[in-house]
Amino acid sequence: MASILDFLDTTKGKEFIQKSSDEVNESPDKVKSALGMALPMLMGAIKKNTNDAEGAEKLNKELEKDKHNGSVLDNLGGSAISGLLGEGSGILEHILGGSQSKVANAVGSAIGMDPSKVAKLLKMAAPVVMGILGKQKRKDNVGKGGIQDLVGSALGSNSSHDQSLLETFLDSDKDGSIADDVAGKIFGGKDKSKGLGGFFKG
Repeated sequence: MASILDFLDTTKGKEFIQKSSDEVNESPDKVKSALGMALPMLMGAIKKNTNDAEGAEKLNKELEKDKHNGSVLDNLGGSAISGLLGEGSGILEHILGGSQSKVANAVGSAIGMDPSKVAKLLKMAAPVVMGILGKQKRKDNVGKGGIQDLVGSALGSNSSHDQSLLETFLDSDKDGSIADDVAGKIFGGKDKSKGLGGFFKG
């Protein structure tokens, strides 16, 4: 299944990992490991926030804002990281509230990274996650009634948007070989993304 983790293996995802690696002064491999744990946690928290109609409507309105149209994925270089940090702080406050330090400590402890660096990665990742969701919302013309399914597909726990989500990631590469990449995803990394993607299932 496609999940938010598939983003990390795209060209844009690798660029984001490298920029984040430079920002926190850790190896790209270690940053990828941290994001591999943190992204499903962020998505799980977002999904939990959409369990009631009010939460789903709030997320829907937020994703309709121009800043979450996916353009963040096209501008990850230079001073963009500073912008991500500022934007991410506000997003995390809504998504995680007082649990931000718990998530940072859990991920940091698991992979041997300073929690303050993990916290910084979370801030940088949050706008990217919202951009991915916002881009797919526009691609599939998802209204507030479909927000839970949209988030579920990014967790790898809902099939209705999985193909579109995968195409959204691959579109970022603009390499013209979507069919080959899809085959690679299906026969190569299926179990990895399904395993982590199902962490928050239900």
